Amino acid sequence: MSLSGDKKYLTLNNGRTMPILGVGTWRAEDEKELETALDAALEMGYRHIDCAHAYGNEQVIGRVLKQWLDSNKIKREDLFITTKLPFYGNRPSTVEKYLKESLSNLQLSYVDLYLIHTPFSVPEFKDEPAKDSNGDVIFEKDTDHVGVWKKFEEFVDQGLIKSIGISNFNERQIQRILDNSRIKPVCLQIEFHVYLQQIDLVNFCKQKNIAVVGYSPLGSPSVREVYRKSGHDRDLPNLLEVPEIQEIAKRHGKTPAQILLKWILENGVAAIPKSVHADRLRQNLDVFDFSLSQEDLDKIRELGKNHHLRVCDFSFFQGMNKHPEFPFQQ
Repeated sequence: MSLSGDKKYLTLNNGRTMPILGVGTWRAEDEKELETALDAALEMGYRHIDCAHAYGNEQVIGRVLKQWLDSNKIKREDLFITTKLPFYGNRPSTVEKYLKESLSNLQLSYVDLYLIHTPFSVPEFKDEPAKDSNGDVIFEKDTDHVGVWKKFEEFVDQGLIKSIGISNFNERQIQRILDNSRIKPVCLQIEFHVYLQQIDLVNFCKQKNIAVVGYSPLGSPSVREVYRKSGHDRDLPNLLEVPEIQEIAKRHGKTPAQILLKWILENGVAAIPKSVHADRLRQNLDVFDFSLSQEDLDKIRELGKNHHLRVCDFSFFQGMNKHPEFPFQQ
């Protein structure tokens, strides 16, 4: 993994390039709002769109992409589209089913990057995962990462996937893939922001030539609604209101969101902030005309020493932390 000269792209370990800044689509549930946002993002120059089968909005994204591709306003090779094998399809026997569903939804003949969304798995379900008498989600104990990865490699060979990677894996789980793979993972997608800096994991990936993509780079304040609906409300801080971030933003004449994103990019990590607002999409893209000072970097590093906030800890799936492959420290 390396940065391009203009620092707007990461070169992956298979030689392909990925825009270092993309658009996230988790919790973009209003169809019209998402269509409008994606149109605006593509007009602004975004080319990296992060999707997932589990988000339930791939068909909306596919309609927008088809309109752009059919109108010749953009070439397929200029886009970088990521999607993910869902945790309810995380077994060798269902990789093909969910990959082809995603391709159909997105109206694409291939995806640029396909990820194992989580290292844990549950039985397939229609609306909600099955639960036991305690309200815990019923999961599949035996998650065959290696078998799933072998299927991924087959679909790379067939041309349905250009690059393959993993998401929410820890070092042990990543090493298992590395030890049993013919095609190495090009990236690890993880939650990454100033309150969850994960220095050891990021360094591990860099040593293994695996790019890191950071989700929830602004702290995903809207995710609180997910917890509220699941009965596990959490009081999550607003990273845009952190005094040190606001001070740095004022000094550079930038917004707090731009500082949060710039810090991620300067770590050589890609970022996929989600927004459905044109003004915020434009602001998020306006981060390539300044640099953070060493003083700025030191202050932000201190934030990571003093805080360990995992916004997406999957506690909205009650009992998932009992899964043998649950990746996070208890």
